Amino acid sequence: MTAFQIDPGQLFIGGQWREAADGARTEVIDPSRGRTVTTVAEAGPADVDAAVRAAREAYETGPWARLTGRERGRVLLRVAELIRQEADQIAELESLDVGKPITLARAVDVTNAANDYEYYGTLAFSLDGAARETQHNAHAYTKRGPLGVVAAITPFNFPLILAGTKLAPALAAGNTVVHKPADETPLTALYMAGLLQRAGVPDGVVNVVTGTGPVAGEALLRHPGIDKVAFTGSTQIGRHAAGVAGQALKQVTLELGGNAPHLVFEDADLEKAVGAIIKGFVFNTGQFCMGGPRLLVARSVCTTLLNILADAVPGIPVGDPRDPATVVGPLAGERHLRKVEEYVDLARKEGGRIVCGGERLDLDGGYYYRPTVIADLPNDSRVVQEEVFGPVLTVQPFDSEDEAVALANSTPYGLASGIQTGSLARAHRVADRLQAGIVWINDWAMLDPAVPFGGVKDSGFGREYGPEALASYLKVKSVVVSLD
Repeated sequence: MTAFQIDPGQLFIGGQWREAADGARTEVIDPSRGRTVTTVAEAGPADVDAAVRAAREAYETGPWARLTGRERGRVLLRVAELIRQEADQIAELESLDVGKPITLARAVDVTNAANDYEYYGTLAFSLDGAARETQHNAHAYTKRGPLGVVAAITPFNFPLILAGTKLAPALAAGNTVVHKPADETPLTALYMAGLLQRAGVPDGVVNVVTGTGPVAGEALLRHPGIDKVAFTGSTQIGRHAAGVAGQALKQVTLELGGNAPHLVFEDADLEKAVGAIIKGFVFNTGQFCMGGPRLLVARSVCTTLLNILADAVPGIPVGDPRDPATVVGPLAGERHLRKVEEYVDLARKEGGRIVCGGERLDLDGGYYYRPTVIADLPNDSRVVQEEVFGPVLTVQPFDSEDEAVALANSTPYGLASGIQTGSLARAHRVADRLQAGIVWINDWAMLDPAVPFGGVKDSGFGREYGPEALASYLKVKSVVVSLD
């Protein structure tokens, strides 16, 4: 890497690289080989406090919040340009850190990160208020401005993209940020800190503290200098984050767990549907909160579709993420691998039939699991109802549209969903009934910065992407001038 070296992996606070106050460091593991690749600083409460203070000072006395939206937008457009120029280095880091196949890291993660900053950089050009008529003899108008200091807490599965979904709109609005990436996957967060600085983001506007959730994350949640918490992660931790933020009346955006249903009706084009089904449950090795691990199929075509999957899924290229031909890489860590194993073992006990997969893949000491399809589980099975977060697909038949919708809505989650059908009327009718923040029809994971996504029920609240996300990082002030 030429532009910025991760080693020695220090904290980024107030525009400067520094070690943790107590000198603590933590290992970063390559999940494709189970080996340490580097160490990074492990922040404690004192480091988090320094980062929040730097962000607060930059917000209150620095130029960023007082720049026009156009001026901030130009900086974010330079960020997007640098990401594209350094795409190979960033993709290599993301692949090394998470175990993503390098082809997907380059085409999906890096591309989407650049698009995030480009979209919000452009949107910043149109940050304005509005004049309002009133019943009084007065001139009334609204102004939109930043909230202040934002805590961005991101997970291990999409470190680069999910940092961009928070930092890009937060910065476009004029906020300052303290970013706490997942302790397993900190590398691209550190790289982006240097890149943002080189693009012209002033010192203190973006700060990165690497460390654990229980220590650094908790200190960030509870810090009185934080005005908003933007969190992506598990529902369990999200509940805790919301509770802590609520006690202090901090604004919160939560993008939490998912267990999306993928409905296949009898009039679907099965050849096209299979591609979307496979993408829905193996993309990012199934570590995708908007993945489609629950396949609901019209009974008349269920056996046919299961046979197609039994033939197709074992042929999916699983292996070294550095190989351009690899489609499915390792899980992010040993803990995640054990969790997937435990769920598949539970499926067997609950009466599930393993159609294909169902076992580890021994390869270079990495954390690999074969893509797995499971049939014959009852709907109240834990494997159906809970978030497995691995390359595991359960298949259930249905006999009517009403039953399909009831099964789809039967879990506590409501993040994403999908429909495979040849009927335009059915597509719109069923989409309207599904309890989910986003519905894809005849494909999966069609994401764009202009299209908002987010959860209902246990999948959280608030929206990422779109002008809706930008609005969540802004406050509105009304000014009313008497004309008497």
